[in-house]
Formats: sequence, structure tokens, C-alpha cells
Amino acid sequence: QVQLVESGGGLVQPGGSLRLSCAASGILFRFKSLGWYRQAPGKQREFVASISSGGITHYADSVKGRFTISRDNAKNTVYLQMNSLKSEDSAVYYCVTVTVWPRGVGSWGQGTQVTVSS
Repeated sequence: QVQLVESGGGLVQPGGSLRLSCAASGILFRFKSLGWYRQAPGKQREFVASISSGGITHYADSVKGRFTISRDNAKNTVYLQMNSLKSEDSAVYYCVTVTVWPRGVGSWGQGTQVTVSS
């Protein structure tokens, strides 16, 4: 079955950077679109970014210019580089498979916590 395992979350100061990783198994990784969602306390899950099998990317307006999604097909891993972090970026970040481009979700990972605070 599909398994998505996120890592790289943690505590960072405003203006700082973090890189999230998601190791995937149980899928033909290089043929799959993948993405990231997030959920802050008391809020609904929201789309962050996605990347197609061909490397086309799509971002939420709130992270455009600050976050970069990328993939390494040799490692079956997708990344989310987050720069210029703000307190409002604090959330649990989930790795997902994208079944309907660019935001339709198939499977979810277990999530990794990102906290932006001084």
C-alpha cells in the first residue's frame, strides 16, 4: 500500500527556513504527482504546493515566492523548501499523492509539525 513518511519539521524563528522531506513507497513514484497540504489548529486543511511527474509546479498564493517544491525520483522523495517563514505558516504539514491535478488528493502521510515562533 501507499506509504508517505514526512520528516524535517520543527521549531524555527520568523524569517527562518526549513526543508521538509517525504519518502514515498508503494507507488510508481516517477509517474506520480505529489504535493503538500497543511493544517493549523482550529482551521481546515489547506493546499500548499504540488509537483507533477514532469516537474510542473503549482503553489498556493500564500506561499508563492517563499516555498519551493521539488522531487528526487532516484530517492522516491519529494521536498518542500520553506524560506522567509511567518508565524501563520505554523501547522502540521502533510505529504500527499495528487490524483487530480493540481490539488486533488489520493493518499495522506501522517504529518510533521512546523512551528514558527520567536
